[in-house]
Amino acid sequence: QVQLVESGGGLVQPGESLRLSCVASGSIFSIVAMGWYRQAPGKQRELVAAITSGGTNYVDSVKGRFTLSRDNAKNMMYLQMNSLKPEDTGVYYCVATAGPEDNYWGQGTQVTVSS
Repeated sequence: QVQLVESGGGLVQPGESLRLSCVASGSIFSIVAMGWYRQAPGKQRELVAAITSGGTNYVDSVKGRFTLSRDNAKNMMYLQMNSLKPEDTGVYYCVATAGPEDNYWGQGTQVTVSS
């Protein structure tokens, strides 16, 4: 019912910035929350940031550096990533949920932070 497409990943050096974008289509009226996951090589998938009607939340490791925002008029969600570190490297996934067992995932976009 919901399709998500991420973009904006790439290769950057430590300390640089990157902005990820996610566009949603389909039955977007059903979405109650959205967020960003990431998965680094050899590590578990981690919820980085999420946004609901109650506000935004971030994993401790990105607080103060990452900002999640949403433009409902454009069906877009963004993740502004500043002061990037090598530990931020991974595949970032846009995710939306319409309720329990009703989750939608994008295809992922690669973020590599390396000198």
